[in-house]
Formats: sequence, C-alpha cells, structure tokens
Amino acid sequence: MITLVECPRDAMQGWEHFIPTAKKVEYLNSLLKVGFDVLDFGSFVSAKAIPQLADTKDVIPQLDLGNTQTKLLAIIANTRGAEEAVQYDEISYLGFPFSISETFQLRNTNKTIAESLKQVEEMQDLCVQKKKELVIYISMGFGNPYGDPYNAEVAIDWVRRLSQVGIKTIAMSDTVGVAKPETIEYIFKNLVPEFKEVHIGAHFHSTADTWEEKIQTAYDNGCLRFDSSLKGIGGCPMAEDELVGNIATENIVTWCDKNNIPLKLNREAFAKSWQMAAEIFV
Repeated sequence: MITLVECPRDAMQGWEHFIPTAKKVEYLNSLLKVGFDVLDFGSFVSAKAIPQLADTKDVIPQLDLGNTQTKLLAIIANTRGAEEAVQYDEISYLGFPFSISETFQLRNTNKTIAESLKQVEEMQDLCVQKKKELVIYISMGFGNPYGDPYNAEVAIDWVRRLSQVGIKTIAMSDTVGVAKPETIEYIFKNLVPEFKEVHIGAHFHSTADTWEEKIQTAYDNGCLRFDSSLKGIGGCPMAEDELVGNIATENIVTWCDKNNIPLKLNREAFAKSWQMAAEIFV
C-alpha cells in the first residue's frame, strides 16, 4: 500500500493572490474527506517570506478532524517554527526542508547546511518531547542548478547522517525538477534496502511530460510514499522556476488505477476537491 501525501500548502505558498482564510479552510476540509494519508496543510515560517500562509494559526481550529484518518503536516524552517508548531495537538508531523545544496539552503532558510543540521537535532528533540514526528525533505536531492557539488552518493550519505539523529521519515525532493530516471533508480535502489526502519519517500517536482517516468522509476525501486498536489499546482517560490510544479495528484491516482495499486480514497470527495482547486487556483 502506498502512502499519499497531498500538498495544498505547496500549491498555495507561491500563489500570487491571497486566498482568503475561509476559502483555505473550506478547501482543506474538503481534502480531509478524501482519505489521503497525510495533508501538508500549512506552515510556521516567516509571514514576510511566505505571506500566503501567515494565517495557518487561524486555519487550524477551523479544520474538521472528527471524521478523518488523515494526519496533518506543517512545514517549518527553523527551531522557532518548530516550537510554535508542536503546541498544536492537531498536528502530527513537522516537515523541514534540509537542502544538500549550500546555495539553496541559504536561500530557503537563511542557514548553512551545518547550521541546519544543528537545528534538525533541536527540532527532533522537540518532536520527541511533544510526541510529534519530524519529516525531513532532502531538498535538491537529485541535483541542483547552482553548480554546488552533487552526486547520488552525497544524497545517500545525508540520509545516513539524518537517520542517525533518529529521523524516521525522509522524502527525497526534486526541488527544481532535474531528477533523471537513472538517478532516481540509483538512489531508491540503494536507500530502501539499507534504511529498513526509515520511511523513504519522494517529493517530485516535474514538467508535464516527465512525471510518470519519475513515479514509475521510484516505485519500481521500492519507494512507497509520494507527495503531490491537485492539478499539479505549486513548487518552491525560493527556487524561482515557474515551469516546474508539483506532480498532479489526479495523475498519480490514474497511474495507481492503471497499475492495480489499491487506494483508500473517497472518489466522490476527490472529484469535489478537484473542482474546488479549479475554482481557487485561477
């Protein structure tokens, strides 16, 4: 059974027009009825950096969590954000983007890789204390456009180091959509057997013509956790690449159906959420 992580936060964070809080709540509540395993719903980051999600604290109490198995994940950028997020009983997971590109880590969180590793240790301690789980996204996990040193072994070594801190879920992130099938194959073929106690996932960004080869290759090499967003909207505003978005959830659902991979989704609720996304993201 694969784990589906729906990422409306990723879709919303770079959206040019502010989405009213009430509309966000309506959309998130519709997604909670679908049956996704995890909902990446909001973030505790600087309102100046991501103004679209400055109302996350106002959204949380309005979410209908009474009739859903879906767990909430919030993105954080530093220990201060983690200290805020762990106070909310509604949140199960805190997600931190850990870039293995020095340039991108500075752009994304204003910290070096060394400083970020120290923060990971602090955030992990907080999560253990508050019975949350820290999810690490290996940003630029398949390469970077900045000329920073990269090879697949570097990415794998970082998973090794982070697992030693106690991290149990790590998602390899194709932040700017550069992952090639051979790199995806090499990384997952090596990661999944070595780290049996770690849930290894994939957060791919992609152009419309390469999404399927990325999902198929990762799945064929043992990846069972995938992040996506309805209509493929989103991507990282810090990466400044408008051509690359998330993989569309509806594409993954179609791919699963084609490959006889069972999904525990309410298809009627899914269709309603898709229609709502079409109305919000225009």
